[in-house]
Amino acid sequence: MAAAEKHDSSTEAVQTAAEEEKAKTFKDLGVTDVLCEACDQLGWAKPTKIQIEAIPLALQGRDIIGLAETGSGKTGAFALPILNALLETPQRLFALVLTPTRELAFQISEQFEALGSSIGVQCAVIVGGIDSMSQSLALAKKPHIVIATPGRLIDHLENTKGFNLRALKYLVMDEADRILNMDFETEVDKILKVIPRDRKTFLFSATMTKKVQKLQRAALKNPVKCAVSSKYQTVEKLQQYYLFIPSKFKDTYLVYILNELAGNSFMIFCSTCNNTQRTALLLRNLGFTAIPLHGQMSQSKRLGSLNKFKAKARSILLATDVASRGLDIPHVDVVVNFDIPTHSKDYIHRVGRTARAGRSGKAITFVTQYDVELFQRIEHLIGKKLPVFPTQDEEVMMLTERVNEAQRFARMELREHGEKKKRKREDAGDDDDTEGAMGVRNKVAGGKMKKRKGR
Repeated sequence: MAAAEKHDSSTEAVQTAAEEEKAKTFKDLGVTDVLCEACDQLGWAKPTKIQIEAIPLALQGRDIIGLAETGSGKTGAFALPILNALLETPQRLFALVLTPTRELAFQISEQFEALGSSIGVQCAVIVGGIDSMSQSLALAKKPHIVIATPGRLIDHLENTKGFNLRALKYLVMDEADRILNMDFETEVDKILKVIPRDRKTFLFSATMTKKVQKLQRAALKNPVKCAVSSKYQTVEKLQQYYLFIPSKFKDTYLVYILNELAGNSFMIFCSTCNNTQRTALLLRNLGFTAIPLHGQMSQSKRLGSLNKFKAKARSILLATDVASRGLDIPHVDVVVNFDIPTHSKDYIHRVGRTARAGRSGKAITFVTQYDVELFQRIEHLIGKKLPVFPTQDEEVMMLTERVNEAQRFARMELREHGEKKKRKREDAGDDDDTEGAMGVRNKVAGGKMKKRKGR
């Protein structure tokens, strides 16, 4: 094991650097023709850096540690080698992908199914918030790929008759740092004990924490490290700004920015489920097409929100950090950090929702009198001083009265939601339906706030 830890991967690094120069297509990396066609159909014109580094080594049968920034094509980097191997030796319950969040699990499943559609790949998504019985039936059919959150997978390993992973050939831990930060260590240990030691393991992570290093030693054999970005950084085409504002005027400044940048799609990050819901109601009261996504919503509503935003039926998605990592939403133009993240690294993941795949984007961070130290930490982490987003303070203050009125109605709706929850506690599925909120928003005069002339 000590030899494995000290393995020098410099030779592989030189090889992959050379390969990066000449590799122009997935075929050059060794991917089979049928999967190359699938990549074409998905619009993947050429491999990303992490794919160029990881895929050839994975196809050689090596264990991989992939360190790459958000939006770098990590899913393709592990899905293509697994599907390639599945074509060579077809088998049920072939690969397990562990992921920290439900949404990410569904997204990974979509990519596997899209890449493997012509070869009939079957996936099962095993996550909380969904009926266990239907999942047990899906597992009984022995899919090729299981994508799961650790807690629910353990539940099925212990309680679903006939289900085991003794024949597993591939294990992927995606967003490994986040799996461990969410205190899934015990579950991961249990899973490692019941799957074969003779398997291939891919560990993908944005950061190499002490916990991830410990997991690497326990789970991987003689791994090769593929690091695309060794230091924390944000995408070059991302324009980053901050706004220093008094805490009590945050809502007003948010409405001003949504007006100023009208016509764009927005992701607005809040620190709590309650504030996400409140701000969504506030904006809907003012006529904006805002929709929430947070951990207290039922799984079906979370997916519904995500799909409406992806389909551009809604232009503003308000989210907690449940949505900051891994979710591929291609058309986000502006990220607003309405509440500044407590952990500086979360800033990188949040703003990584825009300026993806070579496109440009904006990120605006609200800094109140209570957030100065947190903001300084973020600037230190990314190694740059951010400019101020230009605003006209007099114009902002003109919005105060209507925003105050909308705040009042949002509080009423939240209170009504709370009372409704108490009355229907057993009906967990209907807890957080902002779409069907009580109609008091209609009392706010004036409909959607128009963008002012002359700006």
